[in-house]
Amino acid sequence: METRRLSGLRVGIFGKGGAGKSTLTVFLARALRGAGYSVLVLDADSTNVGLARALGIEEPPEPLLEHYGGMIFSGGRVTCPVDDPTPLPGAEIALADLAPRYVAESPEGVRLLVAGKLGSLGPGAGCDGPIAKIARDLRVTDIGPADVMLVDYKAGFEDSARGALTSLDWVVAVVDPTTAAVQMAVHLARMVEAIRGGVPPATRHLESPELAALAVRLFRESRVRGAAAVLNRVASPETGRYLRDALGRGNVPVLGSLEEDPQIQGQWLRGERVVSGRLLQAARSVVRELEVADRRLRAAAREGEEEVPSGVGP
Repeated sequence: METRRLSGLRVGIFGKGGAGKSTLTVFLARALRGAGYSVLVLDADSTNVGLARALGIEEPPEPLLEHYGGMIFSGGRVTCPVDDPTPLPGAEIALADLAPRYVAESPEGVRLLVAGKLGSLGPGAGCDGPIAKIARDLRVTDIGPADVMLVDYKAGFEDSARGALTSLDWVVAVVDPTTAAVQMAVHLARMVEAIRGGVPPATRHLESPELAALAVRLFRESRVRGAAAVLNRVASPETGRYLRDALGRGNVPVLGSLEEDPQIQGQWLRGERVVSGRLLQAARSVVRELEVADRRLRAAAREGEEEVPSGVGP
């Protein structure tokens, strides 16, 4: 197999509630698979359900939270990254070593892991910080020869504030036609720029100087390269132009656009495999644009530029 430009990358999918993160994750995973990549999706949304069915997987895998012994609030070992920046023990795993119940595979060969779901833990489960920690630290060693890992995060900013961005190569914000979605994309791009610029994280809440030093080191060693946006539910060219202009003013490049597709909502509602030829074609374009953007960042790094914009895109 020829070398794929995105091989080895971790791409995080972020967005406000209802923006379409999981929809983009589904079609991006299929587009990557069709382009010759080995694709692993990590469902790191602690509250939303349905991603497995949308991928064409009848039964979702058991959560990795169980594999790691449960969350600290329930007597387990997985702590919250805000309170405890230490790495998750055993975070580097091989799919071949996981019990089969923790891994599922779609008809296209996209494999799925689930970090954890709060709903299944019952009352008193505590916050979902431990789930974010699994998403931040998990490293899978045997995805395939041209591996890409997509991480579908929960809605909002909370996971990014927990240091999730530091373990990613690319941050992709899903932007639907709302001001809130545009603002979130701009905020994420600025956070990436700050991390790349060496701005340290807040550590006053950490009583131990050793933990504070570790938190700073994790940010300094961050692998994040860039941030970009993908438009979703674009019903008209005018809407697309408006969103692109608004994101451009915030220095957020746009990798592509997914049009409004009425059949998608019904498929999600009925828990069916989510399919759309138009959206799959749009996702293929997003993959190509991400390859171009990543190539440009790599070239800039090789040339030794001191400052590389947080989202150099096409």
